[in-house]
Amino acid sequence: MEQNLFIPFILTLFAGLATGIGSLIAFFAKSTNKKFLSFSLGLSAGVMIYVSFVELFAQSQDMLKEELGITSGMLVTVICFFGGMLLIGAIDKLVPSFENPHEVRSVESMEETPPRNSKLMKMGVMTALAIAIHNFPEGIATFTSAVEDPTLGIAIATAIAIHNIPEGIAVAVPIYHATGNKKKAFWLSLFSGLAEPLGALLAYLILMPFMTPILLGCILAAVAGIMVFISLDELLPAAREYGEHHVSIYGLMTGMAIMAFSLIILV
Repeated sequence: MEQNLFIPFILTLFAGLATGIGSLIAFFAKSTNKKFLSFSLGLSAGVMIYVSFVELFAQSQDMLKEELGITSGMLVTVICFFGGMLLIGAIDKLVPSFENPHEVRSVESMEETPPRNSKLMKMGVMTALAIAIHNFPEGIATFTSAVEDPTLGIAIATAIAIHNIPEGIAVAVPIYHATGNKKKAFWLSLFSGLAEPLGALLAYLILMPFMTPILLGCILAAVAGIMVFISLDELLPAAREYGEHHVSIYGLMTGMAIMAFSLIILV
């Protein structure tokens, strides 16, 4: 088992560091490519939703039915699925709305003169902390999925990385406005993404010693719930706010189709 943990950790680190890519785009891009971001967010949502229902939920149900029986297995799967939704929903609720990292930001706003003061500095740091809190369960989701199936982990890590790029922009812009310092904005944005490998590390330290088929089945169902919530509450609304609703839906269908054919080919 030990030799199989390197890939899950690397995938989780890759997904987390994508926030840094977002901040670099904010600093160096001339304008916001709204169609590209809308399509990418839709693509990410499509991958997450399809994987959640077709792979993770189904695998969880099969495991738990085998261990607990048909009725109890199905019931526990459903409870863990909605439990994952409640977990990420509670985390989202605890983050104050004015510090919510999922507010859409544009590259053009980097050109505005930053009105530096201590209040904005505090707000910028809180934004980075808020997104770190949001990224923590995503790290657990990527890691546990990759441990169960590395190929599935690659798909989930890629989807979360795509999701983290505009999130990195959303963090970098307000922090730059708070500090006037692009380096500080970049490092704090990158730091917020490192919550994902931290989530993976804690999942390894806390969950792996007690891992059983029942616990793994519960985790996979909860991960499915987390990813469906992220897709419906964050990705698709953010894509729509970029003003390209139909483009995001095309991305959603493309993401689902890519995952569907990938799963057929890799069987």
